[in-house]
Amino acid sequence: MQSSAYGASLAGGAFDVVHFVKQPQTILRCLSWLFSIVVFATITAEGYINQTKDQDAKCIFNANESACSYGVGIGVLAFMACVIFLIVDAYFPQISNAKERKVIVLGDLVFSGVWAFLWFICFCVLANQWSKTPDSTEDVAGDAARAIVTFSFFSIITWGLLCFFALERYRQGVNEFEQEYRDPANDQSTPYPPSPYASSGPTGYQQSPFSNNQEQPGEYQPPAY
Repeated sequence: MQSSAYGASLAGGAFDVVHFVKQPQTILRCLSWLFSIVVFATITAEGYINQTKDQDAKCIFNANESACSYGVGIGVLAFMACVIFLIVDAYFPQISNAKERKVIVLGDLVFSGVWAFLWFICFCVLANQWSKTPDSTEDVAGDAARAIVTFSFFSIITWGLLCFFALERYRQGVNEFEQEYRDPANDQSTPYPPSPYASSGPTGYQQSPFSNNQEQPGEYQPPAY
């Protein structure tokens, strides 16, 4: 009998909080959640400053509004995704349907891979724009900008590791399914039943009961009274 599927025990067991907290994907999701807060909260709070010549607040990354908006958008969505996936991970052992588990693991795999790539783009954009930022802005918001760029880089690592663990869970689930299921048509260990049309060889010839060698009946004799 199969005791686990896609990296978790089959449904029916009690929820183990200690085991859940110690899982690598749980730790990575919490770190990703924390890093996303640092990125979008820092941009929202300290990512816009007033230049000496302009009254409107400008993005600290070379006054590029798209760079700040991109960082906030990626951070907020990553924050929400971490919360959702943490809830799903806690409920995952209670799901008894293997197909539903497969869909969840595939969703985690695809989303983690995409978000690792988006964080990589965010890091490259912010680092490039910060390198072009005037020194006057760097003196005012240098610490905030460096924190945003640094935690964007850390997010690449955590989401990349989440993608790796999701891939391992998917492979584990596929291997467990292949070991559990075996096509009877390809099972050579089961002997084939004997053919109902098997020939047992020619049987001996039996003489016809109406042959000419039968004894002829004698003369008719009336019964004695």
